[in-house]
Amino acid sequence: MSAPDIALLDASVGETPAERNFRRELDAPVTTYKVSERDFPEWPGADGSWPYDGVVISGSQTSVYDDEPWMSTLEELVTDLHELGVPMLGVCWGHQFLARALGGRVAAMGDYELGYQYIERYDDSPLFAGFPGEFVAFETHSDEVVELPPGAVELAGSDRSCQAFSLGPTFGVQFHPEYDLETVRTVTDRKREEGVPAEKVDAVLAAATPERHAETELAKGVFENFLTVIADVRERRVQSAGTD
Repeated sequence: MSAPDIALLDASVGETPAERNFRRELDAPVTTYKVSERDFPEWPGADGSWPYDGVVISGSQTSVYDDEPWMSTLEELVTDLHELGVPMLGVCWGHQFLARALGGRVAAMGDYELGYQYIERYDDSPLFAGFPGEFVAFETHSDEVVELPPGAVELAGSDRSCQAFSLGPTFGVQFHPEYDLETVRTVTDRKREEGVPAEKVDAVLAAATPERHAETELAKGVFENFLTVIADVRERRVQSAGTD
């Protein structure tokens, strides 16, 4: 079976490394849509057909509860895709957006979770196949999922917030498995402009060494596992079509 076609819904604002980072980590053909600029893929057909096998939703500098017209359109799209059973993976903002769109709740934390953090895995989900009980990932967010959608399962967490959930073939991860060290340093330094105390920014930058960042390599496994989920969904659909 051919590699799955992925629609990357880039919710970042302006020129960012989001597309570059996701293309590097996703071992599959990727078509990018800058949804924050109202660039969307075609809608699913009346028969449920759609040209992509899976969706990845990026991070963003916005909050999911901001009143932006493009967010309303995106919510309609992901709701339809979820109902069709199209596998989706939201990262950071994307994680929060999927949770909220499907009936959960997101709220401000009152502070930034910024830096390398230990994530505890709670569930034997296919998204974390091969992961240990605890792993390191990079975090940068000031909103969090405080209530999961009905029927969702919390897959991982930190001492600060929910770090992953699943609802059928829809997944969200709060951490950034796609970040390279350059992105970590650039994003962290920009937090000074957002009011994050200089001493906190400096401490995170001091910790952003090649050796420390190498510890996040395991977190990138969510991408390979997500592609495996997509392959399993495709296989079941082929088998189902063959028995009709």
